[in-house]
Amino acid sequence: MAKPQPPVESLSYEQAFQELEDVVSALEAGQSNLEDALALFERGQTLAKRCASLLDQAEVRVRRLAENEPDLPVEPDEEA
Repeated sequence: MAKPQPPVESLSYEQAFQELEDVVSALEAGQSNLEDALALFERGQTLAKRCASLLDQAEVRVRRLAENEPDLPVEPDEEA
């Protein structure tokens, strides 16, 4: 029986990223049956979204801090 997993929303970036790496390794190993592989894939998707969200939040914080310190260089958005 698999151990219960903590809710993704409670994980730090580092915890989510480490678990995502573990999920990818497990999927690449190909040792899971179809149902387990699907569950791993779903968990991986959720973890990837959590990591992206936390990175976006960090970027916003850095940009806000940089606005308050005009002498700090901040790279312009590539999309602009």
